[in-house]
Amino acid sequence: MMEADHEDGSYDRNKELKLLDETKAGVKGLVDAGLTKLPKIFVHDGHKVNISSSSSATNVSIPVIDLGSLHEEGNSRHEIIQKVKDAGEKWGFFQVVNRDFPPCVLDEMLVGCVDFMTKMLR
Repeated sequence: MMEADHEDGSYDRNKELKLLDETKAGVKGLVDAGLTKLPKIFVHDGHKVNISSSSSATNVSIPVIDLGSLHEEGNSRHEIIQKVKDAGEKWGFFQVVNRDFPPCVLDEMLVGCVDFMTKMLR
């Protein structure tokens, strides 16, 4: 997928979202096309995400897993694992916010997902 960069080198997230939408292939289309790196539109670095926002137009709330409090006292790793399990079983996907791991981990996770899908389709 071509990144939506301006001539001055700045990144235009809305333009890249529009380009993805225009393909009508979605995320599966990116994987089918041989995507090897997570596109910028799916990476939010350097800031906390407001998890209270939701789409009022569709009245649908995608499961959100907040990892920001993972290492604070009183928060259970087991609770977060349970939330991931529940979201995966009920929705098949979820959004992770306030994570504290480098983007290369996302790239490695993408490679693992592609490998898994490739094996499933054989």
